[in-house]
Amino acid sequence: MSTTARKIRPVQPVTLIGFGAIGRSIFQRIASNPGVRITHVVVPAEYAETTRTGVGDAAQVCQQVPQEATLVLECAGHSALIEHVIPALERGVECAVLSIGALSGPGVVEQLAQAAEQGGAQVHLLSGAIGGVDAIAAARLAGLDEVRYTGRKPPSGWRDTPAEQVCDLGAITEPTVILEATAREAAQLYPKNANVAATIALAGLGLDATRVRLIADPTVTENIHHIAVRGEFGEMELTMRGKPLADNPKTSALTVLSALRFLNNRAAATTI
Repeated sequence: MSTTARKIRPVQPVTLIGFGAIGRSIFQRIASNPGVRITHVVVPAEYAETTRTGVGDAAQVCQQVPQEATLVLECAGHSALIEHVIPALERGVECAVLSIGALSGPGVVEQLAQAAEQGGAQVHLLSGAIGGVDAIAAARLAGLDEVRYTGRKPPSGWRDTPAEQVCDLGAITEPTVILEATAREAAQLYPKNANVAATIALAGLGLDATRVRLIADPTVTENIHHIAVRGEFGEMELTMRGKPLADNPKTSALTVLSALRFLNNRAAATTI
């Protein structure tokens, strides 16, 4: 009688860049998946001690991506791409990126692609706070005619941004457009609100052909994303009202969940 031995899938070690609200939430939630383990957390030296308190003995805290890293997940913000992700890709380390808005900077997309090609690695641009990215990327293969993104937030959500020079956020009584521009211009003017627009643009027509409208709306209490896409495939519209992360109201909870989905898929026999 023959028997078939069951192969044991190896544990996927992960280096996490950043330990803010997003990084902490990913670290805590992925602990329940036995197939994935965050072995290293990369943070600036001034945050090392508080990060060690947060991770305990579960991971090593360091200031650079370790040489033995095989998979890196970035959730530290735009500067981490240049400092950590590009060098890791150049030496062949697979990377996943949440700070998609950083790719709106001149030449950053090209730098990432060149680094990945040099190292023979892949860089994964995660969907973050928005859905429909897979459909847009698939539709692009047949040809897209138009991709538009509208971001709508209550006036308080636009504090400390260039919107304060466009209108009196505390006095408006009706929805007010604060920007109509390309995705690249929107990402550069509103970097803290850039990831969704940049993600949609990179999935579809690109940063310079994707149109963006940002609205301060005193009639809403949520952050609302609306996408409209038209092309050879047909037409698509998607509206999302995402809930914020409990310990960081400026960050969508779906951003964390998209990273967890990516990591869970690395250990799963079936992925979707």
